[in-house]
Amino acid sequence: MTATVAALRYYPVKGCRGVEVPRSQVLPTGLANDRLFMLVDSEGRFLSQRRVRSMAVITPELLDAGERLVFRAPGFAEVEHPVIFDGARLDVSVFSWSGKGVDQGDVVSHWLSDVLGMECRLVRVPPEHDRDTGGEHAGKAGFADGHPMLVTSLSSLDGLNARILELGGSPVPMERFRPNLVLRGWQRPHTEDDVREMSCGSLKLGFAKVCTRCAVPTVDQDTGERAGPEPIRTLAGYRRSLDGGVTFGMKAAVLEPGELAVGEELTVIRWA
Repeated sequence: MTATVAALRYYPVKGCRGVEVPRSQVLPTGLANDRLFMLVDSEGRFLSQRRVRSMAVITPELLDAGERLVFRAPGFAEVEHPVIFDGARLDVSVFSWSGKGVDQGDVVSHWLSDVLGMECRLVRVPPEHDRDTGGEHAGKAGFADGHPMLVTSLSSLDGLNARILELGGSPVPMERFRPNLVLRGWQRPHTEDDVREMSCGSLKLGFAKVCTRCAVPTVDQDTGERAGPEPIRTLAGYRRSLDGGVTFGMKAAVLEPGELAVGEELTVIRWA
């Protein structure tokens, strides 16, 4: 069975606005430049929209093959930052993982601190970074929560929004779930949960786990404000996992790197 790539999106800075692209290299750590940077607090702990919803309105743009990073945010003059690839290290953590990040200096960190209204530092994945991920298929990751790619499908979103409308709510856009790869062509919602391996050319992806959702999908990605109980309220009615979590989408490991483009087909080569 095949599915077609409907959208590709990478997130240069963990927790900030994503960048939709027509084509991307897929590295062992996921889409090129995905979660290459992150913001950390004074203790080196990662920041995300779980704690700081206003991160959603910060737009990062990588330029000159990753040599420059430009940040924009409503009400602030943009700041341009020459990326520091190898410099002073900070001790950083993402959930149970701990490692190092290359500190990006005071100017950009102060700008980001002003936008968010709290002290933070910007760090980049260091050259020696080598982070293993778990799940049914193991892989590698940059500063992602725990796995290199999040895969969703339009049929899953359509099925969810139909249920939200039945409950009198408003449909939500796919951006609320912050996926890397969105697929179209499957009729049954949540077909991605049953994929174990799929390929496109030399690229091969393997199922790691279903994605348990936090409160981030309740954040309006255009305003950085909590938009209400949806979609978590509706998902809780029919997408409960055995451990009580609410799921939408699946996390994938990159088994063989390659390239993806919008409109290309991925073939499922093994089902659950």
